[in-house]
Amino acid sequence: MAVATLGAVVLDCPDPVALAGFYAGLLGGKVEDHEGWVELTGGAAVPLAFQAAPGFVPPRWPHPDGSQQFHLDLTVPDLDAAEREVLALGAAVLDAEDRERSFRVYADPAGHPFCLCAA
Repeated sequence: MAVATLGAVVLDCPDPVALAGFYAGLLGGKVEDHEGWVELTGGAAVPLAFQAAPGFVPPRWPHPDGSQQFHLDLTVPDLDAAEREVLALGAAVLDAEDRERSFRVYADPAGHPFCLCAA
């Protein structure tokens, strides 16, 4: 029997509203700012939330001395089309050279890694 249910995935970042806007463009949904606690509602199956973190240092991927901490796997029907859209939203390419692979790795504007994965 489960002890708990997942309430939200929370990302630390320097600008919660801006990062929520990036993910709203990527996943859909509405950005709701609750005086510093920002939520993306109505888009993702698992709620995403964003909070300001003074002194935030983005994860380094891949890097032997720094952990990526976690990443999101986002399933898409067309990797090439999704790549164009995430780059237009402000993502950065981390590892997308192998075009035959079923996933590609990017960073959101705050530096959190995420993968676009073929459906």
